[in-house]
Amino acid sequence: MRSRALAVILTLVSLAAFSGAAFFIWVSEQRIATTRAASRVFDAAVRNTTESVAEFDAERTSAAINALRSMASTDLGRSLIDQGTANIGDFTEIAPVIDRLEQARLTEQQAAEAAEASRRRIEAIVLAAVGGFGALAIGTLAIAWPRVRKMQVDAPTASATTSASETVSPSTYSTARLAGPVLRSAAELCTNLGRVSDVDELRRLVAQAADLMDASGLIVWMITPGGTELRAALSHGYPAEMVSRLSSLPRSADNAAARAFRSSQLQIVLARPGSSNGAIVAPLLTATGCVGVISAEIRGGAETSDSVQAFAAIVAAQLAGVLHMTESHEQRPTGTAGV
Repeated sequence: MRSRALAVILTLVSLAAFSGAAFFIWVSEQRIATTRAASRVFDAAVRNTTESVAEFDAERTSAAINALRSMASTDLGRSLIDQGTANIGDFTEIAPVIDRLEQARLTEQQAAEAAEASRRRIEAIVLAAVGGFGALAIGTLAIAWPRVRKMQVDAPTASATTSASETVSPSTYSTARLAGPVLRSAAELCTNLGRVSDVDELRRLVAQAADLMDASGLIVWMITPGGTELRAALSHGYPAEMVSRLSSLPRSADNAAARAFRSSQLQIVLARPGSSNGAIVAPLLTATGCVGVISAEIRGGAETSDSVQAFAAIVAAQLAGVLHMTESHEQRPTGTAGV
């Protein structure tokens, strides 16, 4: 009963944390969009005022400068506009006026960029904190509530893209691990994924995740712009030449990767004793839906381990946030070379 109550409490707290984080990110993105829009309006107003000054239109210039000053968000920007106004005089020297207006525009632009960068840092901290909490919650459940369950699984194969037309007996995962070090490694990985800044660093972290899952290879499949196919976007453990030859997977295909994408549920591919490794396929879920999957080829029958499955789900959750944010910034990684 205590284990069940603990599971319910941790589940509710985790849902609340993830919901709160999602709402915060949404509000933050709305504010960033508002800041960008205000910056564009200010730029347009500066151009309009500059044209008025250049045309020696006193009435239009006065109205434009008053409007421009009301839109300035920084004291320095307003001060520069006031200096430009003081230099207008009888329009005998317009160069200083135009120079002050340009300085005001640059000041407002830098302020907007600084505000956006600050919000991005806060978003990364929130994602890292929620991811770390999720990792600890899942790890605690795995330790406090061990369970044996029957699973419906796909046919065994070394690739997550094979059809489920064959059946074999599941293998037993015999590798023993200490929970403490694994949880610490998981928390560190989640934190690093939350603040990843470039593709090379992301590839290094994907390699680290594969090692923690006992995966001999891992591929990140992302949905194509048309939404009909999955293509390999990032990999570890496979030759670059092999990954480059991988064809796109139709989302309607009868394989573990396509099923994980369509159902938004983790899929298991059992190992074939003496022939091939098993695999775990986890969906990349965001607030807008599933954007891809990760398929990990697992050594030693570890695909049946609850802790390995949980860790795969954690890694998928973190990668989904990172790749979705990167895609929003139009910097989505598209290289298929192995890490």
